[in-house]
Order: sequence, then C-alpha cells, then structure tokens
Amino acid sequence: MLWQRLAPDHIPAISHRRALTDIVFYILLPALVIDVLWQAPLDADTFSIQLTAISRLSVAALLMWLCLQVLKRFFDVPRSQQGALMLAATFPNATYLGLPVTSEVLGDWAHEMVLKFDLFACTPILLSLGMLMGQHYGEAATKSNPFKELIRVPPLWALVIACALNLLHVPQPEMIAHALHTLSGGVIPLMLIALGMSIRWDTFKPKMIPLLLPVCVIGLLIAPLAARYAAIALGLHGNQLTACILLAAMPTMVFGIVICERYRLDGALYAAAVFMSTLLSIASLSLWFVILQP
Repeated sequence: MLWQRLAPDHIPAISHRRALTDIVFYILLPALVIDVLWQAPLDADTFSIQLTAISRLSVAALLMWLCLQVLKRFFDVPRSQQGALMLAATFPNATYLGLPVTSEVLGDWAHEMVLKFDLFACTPILLSLGMLMGQHYGEAATKSNPFKELIRVPPLWALVIACALNLLHVPQPEMIAHALHTLSGGVIPLMLIALGMSIRWDTFKPKMIPLLLPVCVIGLLIAPLAARYAAIALGLHGNQLTACILLAAMPTMVFGIVICERYRLDGALYAAAVFMSTLLSIASLSLWFVILQP
C-alpha cells in the first residue's frame, strides 16, 4: 500500500500493479495450476470442495440481495451501487489472499485446495454469472459474452491441461516438474505485493459503512458458516474442512473491480468494500482458524 505513495514518478503505481498482476495471471499462476493439479487426486473430495464453494457463493448472493431490498427502504441505493455490493459480497479473494494465508497456516499442500475451490467454482462463476450480474445492474455500450471471457483466462486453460494430464496418467518429467516448481515459487510473494498495491484505502468514507457492513458480515461470517455446514454434509473433515472454510471466509475479491469498470458500476464503493473487508478479515480469519481447530 505504501508503494502507491512512494512509487517512482516515471511510472505510475497502477502500471507497476498491472505488470505484476499480468506476470502472475498469465505465467506464474498457470504454472502453479499445472504443477499442483497434474498429480493431485481428482476424486469425490474435489466435487465436495466445488459444491462447498458454490454453496458459499449462493448463500452470499441471496443474503446480499435480501439486504439490498431492506437498504433501499432507508437509503438511496442506485443500481450501480447495488451491483457493486452484490459482487463484493458474493465473491471471496480465494486465490490472491487465500493462497498465501492457507499456505502459511496449513502448509503447501493447501495449494491444491485453493486451486480446486477457486478454479472449479469461484472463477468460472465470476466470469459467467458475475459478468451477467454486472450487465444486469450496470450499463455498457456492448454486452460481453461470458463464454468468451472464460476462454481468455490462462489459469482455466492450465486447469484443463492439468486435468487432462492427470486423468490420462501422463508422468511428469523431472525437468518440467523443476521448471513448473520454480515458476510457482513466485506466485505467493508477487500476489501479496499486487494485492497490497490494489487496496485503495483512500476510497473509503465513513458514510459508506451502512452499505459496506452487510457485505462484511455476510462475506466474513455468515457465508463461511453456511459453507461449513455444506462441507460437513459433503464429508469434508480435518484440514480439508479448515482450508475450505478459511477460503470461504476470505474478504472481497480484488478482480471484481474490473467488472465494475466494464459495466459502470460504483468502482469506488467496491474498492472501499475490498479495503474494509480485508482489514476486518485480519480478525475474522483468526477467529475462524481458532474455531476450526480440533
């Protein structure tokens, strides 16, 4: 966050952030996906993780929609703000923050959980139903095709490749494994730097709190609780359960700002939701981790 103020004058801070994000998104994260999922078990637990993520997104979206019906009775909430709040409450920052957090508290094996949680559910839904949500609440000169958006995402292509190699039982050559592991090593530190540079604390204003509070309560507390019940019902337990709930309890996804800009939603309100939810998640994630310990 300090880099936004201290960046060299010859290159804007946003250019540094975009460069780091592009390196992670187009090169390093696909390498991590292939490295981890090439040899990871694709079993019934994978399906359970996917359904847990979907349940988290569904509960959050439904509750935020209900909250908006109440908020509109007391506040003037234009559609651009409604769309931004729906996106902010629905989609957690499962990869960019979930990956470093779960790796730190659970170990590197959690990479598999993060990628299954995000790439089998969160990202495809964001780039399909999330885009449609943005179109519904916002306005844009042209309507985008969610399917075209999906096929432009390198980590999803890497997911397809990794699953194909996995299901065909193709052995992983040592040289390729070393290259993938080397590239994967840069994901977490660069993700954390890019995340810090993406948080715009200057967009937060106290008058936004009545609108942002439901986003934080739903995203950080209620939706993860619903995901916990879903995960237990689906047979997840132990560290797998802990990882799933921590991912479900992540703050607002940073990538949603792109959808806000594309469909002319309230980007400042969304950025404020990212800031406030990320700040509060320091306490809420610690609380969830304590609760989930046996």
